[in-house]
Amino acid sequence: MLLAQRHERILETLSHGGQTVGQLADALQVSESTIRRDLGVLAQAGRLERQYGGAMLTNGSRANVTDSGTEEDPLGVDVRPDLALRQRMARAAAELVNNGDVIVLDIGSTTPLIARELKGRSVTIVTSSLAVVDEVRYDEVIDLVILGGVLRRSYQSLVGPLTELATGHLSADVMFLSCTGVRGGHVVDNMAVEAPIKQSLIAASERVVLLASERKFPGSGAMRLCTLNDIDVLITTTGTSEEELEFSRGIGRKVIIA
Repeated sequence: MLLAQRHERILETLSHGGQTVGQLADALQVSESTIRRDLGVLAQAGRLERQYGGAMLTNGSRANVTDSGTEEDPLGVDVRPDLALRQRMARAAAELVNNGDVIVLDIGSTTPLIARELKGRSVTIVTSSLAVVDEVRYDEVIDLVILGGVLRRSYQSLVGPLTELATGHLSADVMFLSCTGVRGGHVVDNMAVEAPIKQSLIAASERVVLLASERKFPGSGAMRLCTLNDIDVLITTTGTSEEELEFSRGIGRKVIIA
């Protein structure tokens, strides 16, 4: 079993209640030392709470709201209460795309809306988000590149070592990056399995556009994706504090308020 699969299985098992290390080892058919290492990684990412001899889920875990939605509503592209904010950001993002561009659309709830805005445009879309794929799969003008990997059914995305390997062969004009928080000059996420993929896609892109509505300042998340110095453009919304906007402008970043 791949590491990303095992982490998802651990979280799925814990969603039914706290478990001991021994119980998790039996359920996943791995050693207790392997489970302890996995629990340490997931605890550091804020996805579970270590207990004596075991673990349980905490706030910020897979059962709660992330940038990809909730367990009951994995993506919530059209039904979450912040739809209007995300639609405005998506329209602003689409205006940054030139015909012929190779663009990366990250996992998240705003990127499918960007894909929707780009229908009929002569661009290449690279993604590991099945929600993005669903938006443009029948568009005969768009070239669609789907990164392989392990299917996370709860979030309609592909993750894991195969996805990371594929990103190493990419060269993109622009990446539209999602996150769960921005604080202390860092862009953060609360999904440990997504972070390495996002970081690889950032490295493969000429420009990086961060999608972070007012709700993402400070947001949540323990995994650092990059710093604001690594971002070329910040797209946010009108409720973001002037202090945050001035910080981004002060380090030379373009700020678009949608």
